[in-house]
Amino acid sequence: MVERRDVAAQPGDEQPVPALRVAAYAVVAVDGRVLLTQMSDSTPISGQWVLPGGGLDHGEAPIDAVVREVHEETGHVLRGVRLADVGSDRFTARSPRGRLEDFQSIQVVYTAGVEKVLEPVVLDVGGSTSQAAWVALADLPQLVISEATGRWLDQLLPTLVE
Repeated sequence: MVERRDVAAQPGDEQPVPALRVAAYAVVAVDGRVLLTQMSDSTPISGQWVLPGGGLDHGEAPIDAVVREVHEETGHVLRGVRLADVGSDRFTARSPRGRLEDFQSIQVVYTAGVEKVLEPVVLDVGGSTSQAAWVALADLPQLVISEATGRWLDQLLPTLVE
């Protein structure tokens, strides 16, 4: 299902440019905690917590992208990676560069474990991730979590946590 949210357009306004982004994310839950990353000030959702992951490089398979992105954003190596679902969001808004876009995000979402539970560290310094953390499930309501991440956690955490 595609969720569509729009910026109110006025007659004579510029027309949005179509934009598509395919990204892969991981839901990683271990010992009553979930691995999350916080978005940096360079993003439109600065400060919000999201699933680790990100955009596919040209020619990259989604599973390779999620393994790479989780490592870059948290320092963790994934194991037992399994496809969980694919989703889509669509909205019209300004990009970080100021361009009005009819933006569609395709999210390929995996569940996974990690080879070893470590203190998360952002290896891709200066990117879209400001920090990473293992968050206790009981602490999730106190965080500002992105809308899409909230939906994925609601859907997939019950299948991972007993």
